[in-house]
Amino acid sequence: MAFKFVLLAAFVVTASAGLLPAAPAYGYAASPVAYAAAPVAVAKAVVPEPYDPNPQYSYGYDVQDGLTGDSKSQHESRNGDVVQGQYSVVDPDGTLRTVDYTADPIHGFNAVVSKQPLHAKVAVAPAPLTYAAPVAKVAYAAPVAYAAPAIAKYYH
Repeated sequence: MAFKFVLLAAFVVTASAGLLPAAPAYGYAASPVAYAAAPVAVAKAVVPEPYDPNPQYSYGYDVQDGLTGDSKSQHESRNGDVVQGQYSVVDPDGTLRTVDYTADPIHGFNAVVSKQPLHAKVAVAPAPLTYAAPVAKVAYAAPVAYAAPAIAKYYH
């Protein structure tokens, strides 16, 4: 409802400002028509992107954050259509996962995954079973006896 009011107010303001043509007083009148030249279409020349028939690159990174324990690395290189790389990451179970991969048009994408523990596991021998000493008996007092209330009732 408020939108209709705002739209009506905008129309009234536009009409009172003289931006809309006024209606003729008698009969029909031809509305003024203004002709403008048609917009001229300008064709842009399409410039193709430069094509490298033998792309080559090599990059890598290594993250070792002692505060958070984040440890990962990657290295990749490309020569033409052949890509070779390796990345490693420490999994939540404490093993280092390393992936060696290659990709080329003949064999496609191939990856070899290997896992190795970061810390050597130490075998812990189970402790011998021991039993606690028996608990000493405690002498308890005799049970408390309860008597009837000491209220005397007299009848006359």
